[in-house]
Amino acid sequence: MPLGAHDIFRAAFDEHHKVAHETAKKLENDFASLAAACAEAAAGGGKLLFFGNGGSAADAQHIAAELSVRYVKDRPAIAALALTTDSSVLTAAANDMGYEHVFERQVEALGRRGDVAIGISTSGKSRNVVLGLEAARRQGLVTAAFAGAEPNLMAGLADHILCVPSTTTARIQEMHITLGHMLCAAIETQLGYV
Repeated sequence: MPLGAHDIFRAAFDEHHKVAHETAKKLENDFASLAAACAEAAAGGGKLLFFGNGGSAADAQHIAAELSVRYVKDRPAIAALALTTDSSVLTAAANDMGYEHVFERQVEALGRRGDVAIGISTSGKSRNVVLGLEAARRQGLVTAAFAGAEPNLMAGLADHILCVPSTTTARIQEMHITLGHMLCAAIETQLGYV
């Protein structure tokens, strides 16, 4: 017999609470290190480049918008960009070079030393995200990643990595956007805007 709505509700919240608790235990220091690197980049005139696929693309856009516009209150803009939003660039790169190169090409065009490239992938294995981080590393950017449970292909490419201790895509995505919101708050605070 299939689960009812009440069962699904309780099971999802039980799993969410467990993953949130484990994430809080495991990632506090890694989070603080990433926040400091992002604040340092922003303070020095650098920008934050976010990229991912599907739900992770939505997270990239969401976090970049919170930083560019506002998170807690009105304050100076923070240079943040989602590499998932320019349909002409995405489709040209996918058509001419292959979809695996859509973020790599944009990092090559837009990334500069002093920037932070942040790849988001629940599996940690998305080829285009991995290649984006490889390009960032070649160009001397600080590299960071949001991922799920290890092992993943981004671990060796990221100076800062937040690996949510779960293999359930929905729970990983929930933690990614929570961590993204916390990152916005930490950057604003470290820049003295809050």
